[in-house]
Amino acid sequence: MVRLKGQNRMKGDERILGDGDFVMNILSDTDERLDRRYELKSLGYDLDKVEQRVLEIYQIEREDLYSKGRQRIRAEARGLFCYWAVRELGYGQAELGRRLGMTQPGVGYAIQRGEHIVNENNLLIEK
Repeated sequence: MVRLKGQNRMKGDERILGDGDFVMNILSDTDERLDRRYELKSLGYDLDKVEQRVLEIYQIEREDLYSKGRQRIRAEARGLFCYWAVRELGYGQAELGRRLGMTQPGVGYAIQRGEHIVNENNLLIEK
């Protein structure tokens, strides 16, 4: 709540977003994600470093990550790469699509696959 000239004012419009607690929780979650991105970037994480991490995990060559095809290991590696790049570092799906030669919806599916892989295997972007 923000006090303004003796009146109680809340952030947000309840008709659109819900009550002030909801709005504050969303803003807090957003700040945490931004803090995480800044932390990773300060540690030197960019697309090249994420790429190297994925190649180490899957023990594949760079060409395998960028080659067309639906072989399970390549698809999983691309999914993990897309998930970390978008969700952890904040890169755009269109940018990744251009880099990987994939469509934007294809990148979206890869992100979902990557999220499942991270959760199932407790993988962290950091070594």
